[in-house]
Amino acid sequence: MRPFLALLLLAACNTPSPHFSGLEATRVSVAGSVFDIRVRGDLAEALRVNAQYAPRFGPIRARAAFAMEQVSGCTVTEVSGDQALALGKLSCKDRPTRWSAPVAPVSYSCTDVGHWSSYRLGVTWQDFDCDPV
Repeated sequence: MRPFLALLLLAACNTPSPHFSGLEATRVSVAGSVFDIRVRGDLAEALRVNAQYAPRFGPIRARAAFAMEQVSGCTVTEVSGDQALALGKLSCKDRPTRWSAPVAPVSYSCTDVGHWSSYRLGVTWQDFDCDPV
């Protein structure tokens, strides 16, 4: 029974949340972080699938938002979650009408070009300049 429970716990490490179950993921690599991105309606989920030593959510949040934007074609207006699983709220009003998500795993080389802080909200955002690899 113990080996079965251990296997069950390991299988859950790369499982989408219930709202996104059954959707195919698009794997995106951004500045050393690898995410499986799923989109449903005006929400996107970024599940980090690579090991990183003690990541803080600030840098991971910005990378996850960038990955969600690349897959959805929408602007990410809000990101919540933690270092492993992030949920993004999408605004798709500016998305081209003939948008199609990338089909192959995609990778971006990114440079951190700035930080912005909102003391009122207690949030710091990063801005990246990214190029496909």
